[in-house]
Amino acid sequence: MSEPRRPSVPSLARPGEALTWLAGVILAVSAFTGWYSFEGQLFTVSVLGWHTGTLGKLVLFAGLAVLLLLVLGATGLELPAQLPAGGVVAGLGGLATVFVLIRLIDIPDRFAGTGRGIGIWISLLAGLLVVVAGLLKASDEL
Repeated sequence: MSEPRRPSVPSLARPGEALTWLAGVILAVSAFTGWYSFEGQLFTVSVLGWHTGTLGKLVLFAGLAVLLLLVLGATGLELPAQLPAGGVVAGLGGLATVFVLIRLIDIPDRFAGTGRGIGIWISLLAGLLVVVAGLLKASDEL
Protein backbone atom coordinates (compact mmCIF):
# COMPACT_ATOMS: atom_id res chain seq x y z
CA MET A 1 0.00 0.00 0.00
CA SER A 2 1.16 3.46 -0.71
CA GLU A 3 1.44 5.93 2.09
CA PRO A 4 -0.70 9.09 1.82
CA ARG A 5 1.25 12.12 0.74
CA ARG A 6 2.16 14.44 3.57
CA PRO A 7 2.10 18.21 3.26
CA SER A 8 5.52 19.49 2.39
CA VAL A 9 7.21 22.69 3.37
CA PRO A 10 7.82 24.79 0.25
CA SER A 11 11.37 24.34 -0.90
CA LEU A 12 12.65 27.86 -1.27
CA ALA A 13 16.03 26.45 -2.24
CA ARG A 14 14.67 25.89 -5.75
CA PRO A 15 14.86 29.18 -7.67
CA GLY A 16 11.52 28.66 -9.40
CA GLU A 17 9.63 28.16 -6.15
CA ALA A 18 11.15 31.14 -4.33
CA LEU A 19 10.72 33.46 -7.30
CA THR A 20 7.11 32.35 -7.73
CA TRP A 21 6.28 33.24 -4.12
CA LEU A 22 7.97 36.63 -4.42
CA ALA A 23 6.46 37.47 -7.80
CA GLY A 24 2.97 36.40 -6.71
CA VAL A 25 3.06 38.63 -3.65
CA ILE A 26 4.38 41.60 -5.62
CA LEU A 27 1.73 41.10 -8.33
CA ALA A 28 -1.11 40.95 -5.80
CA VAL A 29 0.11 43.98 -3.85
CA SER A 30 0.81 45.99 -7.01
CA ALA A 31 -2.93 46.35 -7.63
CA PHE A 32 -2.93 48.71 -4.63
CA THR A 33 -0.16 50.96 -5.92
CA GLY A 34 -0.57 54.21 -7.83
CA TRP A 35 -1.05 53.38 -11.51
CA TYR A 36 -1.86 56.95 -12.53
CA SER A 37 -1.01 60.25 -10.89
CA PHE A 38 -1.67 63.95 -11.27
CA GLU A 39 0.36 66.66 -9.59
CA GLY A 40 -1.51 69.76 -8.54
CA GLN A 41 -0.05 72.88 -6.93
CA LEU A 42 -0.74 71.70 -3.39
CA PHE A 43 -0.92 67.92 -3.62
CA THR A 44 -0.46 64.83 -5.76
CA VAL A 45 -3.40 62.58 -6.56
CA SER A 46 -2.74 58.92 -7.29
CA VAL A 47 -5.19 56.42 -8.74
CA LEU A 48 -4.73 52.89 -7.46
CA GLY A 49 -4.81 49.97 -9.87
CA TRP A 50 -7.85 48.68 -7.98
CA HIS A 51 -9.78 51.81 -9.02
CA THR A 52 -8.99 51.51 -12.74
CA GLY A 53 -11.82 49.10 -13.41
CA THR A 54 -12.11 45.37 -13.90
CA LEU A 55 -8.59 44.93 -15.26
CA GLY A 56 -7.01 46.33 -12.10
CA LYS A 57 -9.03 43.91 -10.01
CA LEU A 58 -8.11 41.00 -12.28
CA VAL A 59 -4.42 41.75 -11.70
CA LEU A 60 -5.00 41.34 -7.97
CA PHE A 61 -6.91 38.10 -8.47
CA ALA A 62 -4.20 36.71 -10.79
CA GLY A 63 -1.61 37.35 -8.06
CA LEU A 64 -3.86 35.75 -5.45
CA ALA A 65 -4.44 32.74 -7.73
CA VAL A 66 -0.67 32.24 -8.01
CA LEU A 67 -0.35 32.35 -4.23
CA LEU A 68 -3.31 29.99 -3.77
CA LEU A 69 -1.73 27.53 -6.18
CA LEU A 70 1.50 27.64 -4.16
CA VAL A 71 -0.31 27.20 -0.85
CA LEU A 72 -2.23 24.21 -2.21
CA GLY A 73 1.02 22.68 -3.46
CA ALA A 74 2.60 23.19 -0.04
CA THR A 75 -0.31 21.41 1.65
CA GLY A 76 0.04 18.41 -0.63
CA LEU A 77 -2.78 19.14 -3.08
CA GLU A 78 -1.26 19.02 -6.54
CA LEU A 79 -2.73 19.77 -9.93
CA PRO A 80 -3.21 16.81 -12.26
CA ALA A 81 -0.06 15.71 -14.08
CA GLN A 82 -1.53 16.89 -17.39
CA LEU A 83 -1.67 20.43 -16.00
CA PRO A 84 1.78 21.38 -14.66
CA ALA A 85 1.79 24.04 -11.96
CA GLY A 86 4.62 25.94 -13.66
CA GLY A 87 2.58 26.27 -16.84
CA VAL A 88 -0.46 27.51 -14.92
CA VAL A 89 1.69 30.08 -13.08
CA ALA A 90 3.23 31.27 -16.36
CA GLY A 91 -0.24 31.53 -17.89
CA LEU A 92 -1.55 33.60 -14.97
CA GLY A 93 1.49 35.86 -15.26
CA GLY A 94 0.88 36.25 -18.98
CA LEU A 95 -2.74 37.22 -18.38
CA ALA A 96 -1.78 39.73 -15.70
CA THR A 97 0.85 41.21 -18.02
CA VAL A 98 -1.71 41.64 -20.79
CA PHE A 99 -4.15 43.30 -18.37
CA VAL A 100 -1.49 45.74 -17.23
CA LEU A 101 -0.38 46.45 -20.80
CA ILE A 102 -3.96 47.33 -21.72
CA ARG A 103 -4.11 49.81 -18.82
CA LEU A 104 -0.66 51.12 -19.75
CA ILE A 105 -1.71 51.86 -23.32
CA ASP A 106 -5.36 52.80 -22.77
CA ILE A 107 -5.85 55.15 -19.82
CA PRO A 108 -9.54 55.16 -18.80
CA ASP A 109 -11.41 58.30 -19.90
CA ARG A 110 -12.26 59.31 -16.35
CA PHE A 111 -8.52 59.60 -15.61
CA ALA A 112 -7.68 61.60 -18.75
CA GLY A 113 -4.91 64.08 -18.12
CA THR A 114 -3.13 61.91 -15.59
CA GLY A 115 0.32 60.44 -16.09
CA ARG A 116 1.42 56.91 -15.49
CA GLY A 117 2.59 56.30 -11.95
CA ILE A 118 5.30 54.01 -10.67
CA GLY A 119 2.73 51.42 -9.61
CA ILE A 120 1.76 50.45 -13.16
CA TRP A 121 5.42 49.81 -13.98
CA ILE A 122 5.76 47.68 -10.83
CA SER A 123 2.68 45.72 -11.91
CA LEU A 124 4.09 45.19 -15.39
CA LEU A 125 7.41 44.01 -14.00
CA ALA A 126 5.63 41.73 -11.52
CA GLY A 127 3.54 40.17 -14.28
CA LEU A 128 6.65 39.46 -16.33
CA LEU A 129 8.37 38.12 -13.23
CA VAL A 130 5.49 35.69 -12.64
CA VAL A 131 5.90 34.42 -16.22
CA VAL A 132 9.64 33.85 -15.66
CA ALA A 133 8.96 32.24 -12.28
CA GLY A 134 6.40 29.92 -13.85
CA LEU A 135 8.88 28.86 -16.51
CA LEU A 136 11.55 28.24 -13.87
CA LYS A 137 9.02 26.30 -11.79
CA ALA A 138 8.14 24.22 -14.84
CA SER A 139 11.80 23.42 -15.40
CA ASP A 140 12.08 22.42 -11.71
CA GLU A 141 9.17 19.99 -12.21
CA LEU A 142 10.93 18.17 -15.04
